Order: sequence, then structure tokens, then C-alpha cells
Amino acid sequence: MHGPASSGWLLVALCAATGGYCLLRMRSGTREQRRIAGSEALMGFGMAAMAVPAAVFTPPGWAWPGYAVVFGLAAVRALWAARRRAHHLHHLVGASAMVYMAVVMAGAPAHHHTGGGVPLVTGALLLYFAGYVLLSGARLVPVTAVAGAPPVAGWGHRPELARACRLSMGIAMVAMLLTL
Repeated sequence: MHGPASSGWLLVALCAATGGYCLLRMRSGTREQRRIAGSEALMGFGMAAMAVPAAVFTPPGWAWPGYAVVFGLAAVRALWAARRRAHHLHHLVGASAMVYMAVVMAGAPAHHHTGGGVPLVTGALLLYFAGYVLLSGARLVPVTAVAGAPPVAGWGHRPELARACRLSMGIAMVAMLLTL
């Protein structure tokens, strides 16, 4: 992604940390939670790789089409999983946004530092992710704990941390789309 190197590295760190936590969440007890955490880990690490500042590392020519294929497959998987749970529609939009950004970056010359892509598609994705960030942020507002409820065990089973990771990835997606 284009933009200042310092903000690029912050984005890389945020996305990599989020992907790492999602890997930790994959140790969860239910199969569906493991699948969701795996999809989110792929998204976090993929976003981290795409956010590495171009001034530091210019990916080889095959990298952008490779990202498009990987996230295209993730989008197909999310579409298939959306039959069971609507949450997977968000994964479908996220993976599709990654495919879109990879295709735009594949077509951008190395010296290109202005906006790219189709303004209507970029704008629609920005609106979606901005709305998602606002909704996710509102969901993080603390709720009163239920008296007598069992304590949450382990870092991988903390729903508020999972929501915070989703919020972080949404913010990162907005940043990446803005610098596209």
C-alpha cells in the first residue's frame, strides 16, 4: 500500500498482532469458532503482508496475483460458509476487498503514489468498513457482568478481545483503502 513508511509499519504491527491473537483463538473448543478465527488470522496476516511499505520492500510481480488467488479462495469459502451463519458475509466482503486491492496494486506502476482503483468500488468498501468500525466500536462498550457467571478462561476465549481484533482489522482495512 502507498503511504508513509511509519504508518505502514504501524499497520503491519497491528495486523500481525491481530493475526497472532486469532491463531491463539483457534484453540477454541468449537469447530465453528476455530474456522472463524482461522479466517480472521488469514485476513490479519494477509493485511500485514500487503501493508509493508513499498519504500522498504517491493513485492515481486507474482505477489499481487498470488494475494488475489488466496483471498479469492477465501471469499469462495466465506460464501459457502454464509449458508450457515450470516457472520461469514463480513468475511466475504473482507476477502473480496483484499482481492480488489491486490488487483489494483498489480496494475499500479511502482512509482504510482496517487489514488487507484475504481472510485465507486473503493467508496462502497470504505462506507461498509467505516460502518463496520462504528458498529464494532459500539459493541465494545462494557456491559455489566452477570452475578454468578463463571469467569472466562484463557486468552483465547475472550469475546471482547475477539471483537477488539475485528475492530482493529476494520480500522486497518479503512486505512488500506484510503491509501490505495
